[in-house]
Amino acid sequence: ITGSNRGLGFELASQYAADGWTVIATARTPDDDDALQNLAAQYGSVRIEPLDVTNHAQIDALAEKLRGTAIDVLINNAGVLGDPNIQRLGNLDFSIAEHLFATNTLGPLKIADAFLEHVAASETKKVMNVSSIVGSITLTGGNIYFYRASKTALNMLMRNFAKDTEKRGIIVGMIHPGVVDTDMSAPFDIPKVTVEESATGVRDVIEWYTPDTSGTFMQYTGEPMAW
Repeated sequence: ITGSNRGLGFELASQYAADGWTVIATARTPDDDDALQNLAAQYGSVRIEPLDVTNHAQIDALAEKLRGTAIDVLINNAGVLGDPNIQRLGNLDFSIAEHLFATNTLGPLKIADAFLEHVAASETKKVMNVSSIVGSITLTGGNIYFYRASKTALNMLMRNFAKDTEKRGIIVGMIHPGVVDTDMSAPFDIPKVTVEESATGVRDVIEWYTPDTSGTFMQYTGEPMAW
C-alpha cells in the first residue's frame, strides 16, 4: 500500500493488518510517521518501507529488495491534490502539473510495472488503484484541471495495463473511494464519507474484482463509474 502514513492509506493498512494480512506499508518518510510506527508495533505483520512514488530508482530498489515476495494485492494509493486555487481558469499555475502527474499517474504505472512479477507470483494477482470521480470525463464539473487530468490519465494507463497483463491473470481495478473526510478534501465544502467507511468499501470492491471485471472503474459502493 503506497501512501500508508495517513488518510485512506493508513486506514487500509490498519484494516488489513487487523484482519491478519501481512501488510507492506510505504511512505516517503515513515520514520516521521508516529501513527504508522505505532501500527507496526501493534501488528507484527506490518512491514514499513520508505518509498517516494516519484523516485523510480527507489521503486526499482524496493522491487529488488522484495524479489521473491508474492504480493496478492498491490494498492496504488499515494496521491496529491495540489492547491485547487491555482488549477482554475485565470489562475492556472502550470508549474505544479508535472508534480501531480508524476505522483498520481506515472508513479502508479511505474510501481505496477516494477512489481508485476511479485503480483503474478501471488494467488489473487490484483493491482488496485485509488482513482477519483473527478477523473471521469463524463462527470467533470470543471476546475482543478491538473488533478482531474492526472486521474483521467491514470485510468487510461491502468486500462492499458489490464489489457497487456490479462493473459497472466492479473486483475486491475480503478476505484473512486468517495470524497473522503481527510486533509486532501478539506478545501471542498461538499458531503463526505468517513475514512473508515471508505476503506471498508474499497476493500469490498477489491475483493469483488475478477478477471471479467478487470480494467473497470468502480465506486467504493460497488457501483460502476462513468468514464
